Amino acid sequence: MTSWRSFFAGFDPILVAPVLALTLMGLVTMYAPGGENGYFERQIVWIALALLGLLLALVPDYRFLRGSGFALGSYLAVVAALVLVLVIGSITLGAQSRFDLGWFSIQPADPAKLVLVIVLAKYFAKRHELIGDFTHIFVSGVYAGVLCGLILIQPDFGSALIVFSLWLGLVVVAGIKLRHLLTVFGLGAFLFVLLWQFSLYDYQKQRIMTFLDPLSDIQGAGYNAYQSTVAVGSGELVGKGIGYGTQSKLLFLPEFQTDFIFAAYAEEWGFVGVVVLFALFALVIWRLVSYAVQSATNFERLFTIGVAFLIMSHFFVHIGMNVGLLPVTGLTIPFLSYGGSHLLTTYVALGMAMAMRRHAPLQRGGGDLLS
Repeated sequence: MTSWRSFFAGFDPILVAPVLALTLMGLVTMYAPGGENGYFERQIVWIALALLGLLLALVPDYRFLRGSGFALGSYLAVVAALVLVLVIGSITLGAQSRFDLGWFSIQPADPAKLVLVIVLAKYFAKRHELIGDFTHIFVSGVYAGVLCGLILIQPDFGSALIVFSLWLGLVVVAGIKLRHLLTVFGLGAFLFVLLWQFSLYDYQKQRIMTFLDPLSDIQGAGYNAYQSTVAVGSGELVGKGIGYGTQSKLLFLPEFQTDFIFAAYAEEWGFVGVVVLFALFALVIWRLVSYAVQSATNFERLFTIGVAFLIMSHFFVHIGMNVGLLPVTGLTIPFLSYGGSHLLTTYVALGMAMAMRRHAPLQRGGGDLLS
C-alpha cells in the first residue's frame, strides 16, 4: 500500500515558504489597529482552507488528466457556473460576478482560469507537432474566448484580461509562428474596437481615458488611481510602519484589502518592503519554471508554465494599475489580496504543480517525453 509520505513526496518547501511569506504579508497589511478587521479575520479562515486545498492537491496522480474527459467536463462546469452567476449572482460594485453564500462568496471566474490552463495544456500537448496549423490557434482561442466573453458580460474586465493573457502566453510557449502571432494581435485590436463600441460600460471607458490623462478627473474616475499612486509614493524608503498607512487605514484609498493592497503595502513597508515582495514573487516564478524544465511530458510543462503565467499576469496587472501604468481594472494580486476564491485556486494550482513532479523521474526514464 502506498504510504501517505509518498503522496506528499512532491511537497516543496522552497516554493511554499515564499508563498506563505507573501500571504502573511498581505494578512498583516489588512490589519487595522483599533479598527474594523472583518477582512483580516475572514482571511485567516481562507488561508487555512487554502493550505488544506494545497495539501489535498498533492495527493492525486494527475497523469489521468492527459487521457480522460475530466478537462472538458471541468470546462463545461465552469462555463455553466459563469452563466448561472449572470442569472442569480449577487451584484457587488456594479459587477454580477459572485455567488453570495452569506459569510463568504464564491467567484467562478477564479477557478475558470485554472481550468483553462488545464484544457489548453492538454490541447497543445496533444498537438505540439501541429501547432503551426492556425486551426489549433483558432480552436484554443474559442476555449478562451467563451470564458472571456462570459466574464466581460459580468462585467469583470480585469479577469477577462487574465484569461486572454493565459491563452496568449500558452500559445506562444507552445510554438506559434510569428505571422500567426501578428494575426492574433490584429484580431485583438479589432476585438478591442468592438468592445469599445458595443460592450464596455461608460465607467470602464472612463477608466481607460483617465489612465491616459490621470489628472483629468481626480475627484471622479481618476480618484482611486490618484490615491493609489500617492500611497505608493508616501511609503518612501522604509514605509510608515505596519498598521500606520494613512491612505489605507483612514480610507482615502478604497478597497485597500483587495484591488489596492499593493499600494497599501508599499505605503506601510516602503521601497525596501517592495523589493522583498518582488524577490519573493521572483522566487515563486523561478521555482515553477524549474518544474517546467524538469517536466517529463509536454502536458506537465505547459500546465506548470500556465500556473506561472496565471500568477505573473495578476502580479503585473495589479501592480500596474496601483502605480498608474495601467487602467484600474479591479484585479487582485496573488497571495496578498483578500478573497477566498482566488487564494484557494492559486494554492490548489501550486499543489497540482508540485504533485506532478512526483512521477517525473519515472516518466523521463520511460521515454514519455513528448506524450
